[in-house]
Amino acid sequence: MEMSKLKKILIYLISFITICFILPAIFTNRTAKTSTNDIGEEKTTDKSSGETVVETTENTSTSEYKYQKYGTINLLHTSTGEVKQVKIDDYLCNVVSAEMPADFDSKALEAQAIVARTYTVFKILNKKHQNADICDSSTCCQAWISKEDRLAKWNEKERDSNWNKIVNAVNNTQGKIITYKGNVINAFFHSNSGGKTESPINVWGGSNYPYLQAVQTDGEDAYSQYKSETIIKKDELVKKIKEKHRGFEIDFSKKDCIKVKEYTEGNRVKTIQIGNLELSGVEVRNILSLRSANFKFSIEGDNIKFEVIGYGHGVGMSQTGADSLAKQGKNFEEIIKHYYTGVDIVDM
Repeated sequence: MEMSKLKKILIYLISFITICFILPAIFTNRTAKTSTNDIGEEKTTDKSSGETVVETTENTSTSEYKYQKYGTINLLHTSTGEVKQVKIDDYLCNVVSAEMPADFDSKALEAQAIVARTYTVFKILNKKHQNADICDSSTCCQAWISKEDRLAKWNEKERDSNWNKIVNAVNNTQGKIITYKGNVINAFFHSNSGGKTESPINVWGGSNYPYLQAVQTDGEDAYSQYKSETIIKKDELVKKIKEKHRGFEIDFSKKDCIKVKEYTEGNRVKTIQIGNLELSGVEVRNILSLRSANFKFSIEGDNIKFEVIGYGHGVGMSQTGADSLAKQGKNFEEIIKHYYTGVDIVDM
C-alpha cells in the first residue's frame, strides 16, 4: 500500500513539474524562433483592417541577397490568395512579357529585364507581403501574366519568336541588377514620359531619390502612348471631385474657375486651382483617370477637354523612351544609366 501511495505522489510531482516548468519553456522557445526576422522587420497591427502589417526599415545592401541561376521566389497570386514558389528567371519572363511589348527593340527588353530583376530584389529585401516575396498585381508590385495567357494573346505566327525574344532578354542579363552606392535601387518605371521624366518628390512627396532625376528623352512622340484626350462634362467633374472633397464648389461662369498655378521640372501640373480647391496635378490625374499629370485643359460649352501628354507617373525609366534609345543604337547599360543617375549595373 505504501509503495502504491509513493507511486501516486511521484506521478503527481512529475505532472506538476511538467506543467509548470517544462511546457512553458518549450512554447517560449518555439515562439522566439518563429518571431525572429532576418532583416530586422517590426510587426505592427493595422487598426483599420485588423491585419498584421510588416513594416521594415529600407534594407537594400546587395550583401543581403545572393542571386542564384535557379533561385526561387514566393509569388502571391492576388486573385486567389495562393502563394507559389517559382524560379526567378521564369517569373521575370512573365513580368517582362506583361510590362513591355515584345516588338520593342531587344536592348530595350534587356533594360526592362534588369529593371524588373532589380525591382524584384528590392521587394525581397524589403518585404511587403508576410508570406510572399512579391505579388502579381501591377498596382502593388509588377504586372505578371502566365506564359499560357501571354501566348494566347499573341498572333499564332509570332508566338514562338516573341516568347524567345523575352527569354533571351532575361537570359542575356542574367543576375544583373542596378545599385547606387552599393545598395539596390527602387527601380521605378512607366510607359511614356512625354519627353521628360519626373522627380519622385513631385509625385509622392517625401524624400527624393538621388538616382531618380528628371531627364530628357527624344523620340517618345512617335508612340501611341504619347498623347491622349479626355473629355469630361462639367457635372461629371463636379461629381468626381465631390466624392473626394465634399466642400467643393465651382462657378463655371468665372474666367479663372480652373487655373494651373505651378508646373514641375518634368512639365507636369504641380498645383491647380479648381473652384475653391487647390489640388495637386497628381490628385487631379487620379480623380479624373487621366493618363498623366502632364495636361492642358479647355472649357468648351458643357465639356472640359484635357489634352494629356505621356502615360504613367513619369518616374524612372520610360519604356517607350528605352525603345527609342535602343533604336538609336544604345545598349541596355546606356539606357539604364540615362534614366537612373549615378548607378552601377552589377552581377549578383
